[in-house]
Amino acid sequence: MSAAEPASVEPALRELIERLVEERVAARLGGLTTQVEEALGRLRGLEAAVVPEQASILVFSGELDRLMSAFIIANGAVAMGLQVSMYFTFWGLVALKKCTSFAGKTVEEKLLTAMLPGGPAGVGTSKLQMLGMGPVMFKRMMAQHNVETLPGLITLAREQGVKLVACQMAMGVMGIREDELIDGVEFGGAVSYLDDAIQSKLTLFI
Repeated sequence: MSAAEPASVEPALRELIERLVEERVAARLGGLTTQVEEALGRLRGLEAAVVPEQASILVFSGELDRLMSAFIIANGAVAMGLQVSMYFTFWGLVALKKCTSFAGKTVEEKLLTAMLPGGPAGVGTSKLQMLGMGPVMFKRMMAQHNVETLPGLITLAREQGVKLVACQMAMGVMGIREDELIDGVEFGGAVSYLDDAIQSKLTLFI
């Protein structure tokens, strides 16, 4: 063996070692990458399976201050990341009205229709009604303190995806037809409310 042979063997050996190291590292990284991808896949599956916390509000009152409280709470709950459903029954249905119609109604239904406000802008207060002066005073004070109006709160709730459900049974009793209500309202019965309430972290009766 000549003196030049050891020098030529050393680069070949180094190349062989580097190749073996690269293969070993690639094999380990490949397995690690697979594990990371599997873990990310499981995490995405868990995120998809997580159901947002819910809040359910049953609105029975048709009075200005109570309806405002209901919608303020609903909008606040949405801002906190909750899914919100509002179930309107009896006098609370007035919050969903957009117009008043007498066509095709019975005498009793027409009497109730005449007594009900035409929509949320015309509702009275639970206290200090004062023959209609109370709501005027409250609305003026709300404007002075930059408090959103009831129609504005309702619009905001709709824009934020609050589910609005009208009780069909109460609609029949109160003589309210579907075409008198705002767009986007869902219709259901007591089971609809109970189904949402059972799954809710927060339930309120207003």
